[in-house]
Amino acid sequence: MRIVVAMSGGVDSSVAAALLAEQGHEVIGVSMQLYDHSDPNQSFGSCCTLDDLHDARRVAAAINIPHYILNFERQFDAQVVSNFVHEYASGRTPLPCAHCNSDLKFSTLLERARGLGADRVATGHYARVERDAATGRPRLRRAIDPAKDQSYFLFSLTHEQLACALFPIGDQPKEAVREYARNRRLPVADKPDSQEICFIPDNDYAKFVTAHSPQAAVAQGAIVDQSGRELGRHGGIHRFTVGQRKGLGLSSHAGVSASPLYVLKLNPADQQVIVGPKHALQRTALTASGINWLSDEPSAPLRVTAQIRHRHPPAEATARSIGNGRAEIVFDTPQMAVTPGQAVVLYQDDVVVGGGWID
Repeated sequence: MRIVVAMSGGVDSSVAAALLAEQGHEVIGVSMQLYDHSDPNQSFGSCCTLDDLHDARRVAAAINIPHYILNFERQFDAQVVSNFVHEYASGRTPLPCAHCNSDLKFSTLLERARGLGADRVATGHYARVERDAATGRPRLRRAIDPAKDQSYFLFSLTHEQLACALFPIGDQPKEAVREYARNRRLPVADKPDSQEICFIPDNDYAKFVTAHSPQAAVAQGAIVDQSGRELGRHGGIHRFTVGQRKGLGLSSHAGVSASPLYVLKLNPADQQVIVGPKHALQRTALTASGINWLSDEPSAPLRVTAQIRHRHPPAEATARSIGNGRAEIVFDTPQMAVTPGQAVVLYQDDVVVGGGWID
């Protein structure tokens, strides 16, 4: 089988490519150039750099497969970076990795793969995909290694994308992946994992949004308590996210609570940041838009475990479709800091049944 492998230059995608080549598949390595490396004024994070592209090429040479670099600068800016900036400037907390996976990585790579005569697209994600025995549809499952599971970021893949997707390392723990890379003497075997959003230098989201949004650059407003009383001023709601405690810039002058205050809500219309005590962050229900059902859209309430952030423990809940691509999720117990713009992903056992964007 001819398979295109998205190679980032890290150990996970490198091992994915090596495993498939070892199994006898005709593997083509592809790396995405996401921004202009020749622009001295362009500053991005520590991922997807020229060094990463070089590492991907070195791995491809080591396992004797062809390797191509594809220019996705325009698509990346339009579909990922612009969405990120707009969401933060609108008082939401975006999840760019999920947008990148469905809107760019699988959608565009699948199109390019077909141009190369390939049947499948493989990545180094920690997840599993298999066919449902009853329906024949692809099912997305959690990875074997719960600490590395990335199925949360893949909920928005379409059935067509899932049907063509391969995740060769999803059935292995991380240490086994590194050990395989060492045994194969891959040049990235001990390369550290990237822990930041690839296009954010120094992990400074606010600075990036300010630089890329005229609206955010001049924004300012009030920090108020739940009664509307002003406690302080700020330089734009893009500097805050629901659940945030640090960096509020509130002094201990009279009128400010001695107890810790947290961001409860952001009002983009008037650039207002509403703060309050921790217990006020608890919510028992949410609605989500842009729901992608990987099983049939339920006609009756569906029992699930719902995950509202990548590292948030899954919580028992009931989900129901409310039409127009939206769903309501009601939790058995209150959840902390339900954040607009993040994803809620719905599971039954370890199978993703759907997910969407928190309103």
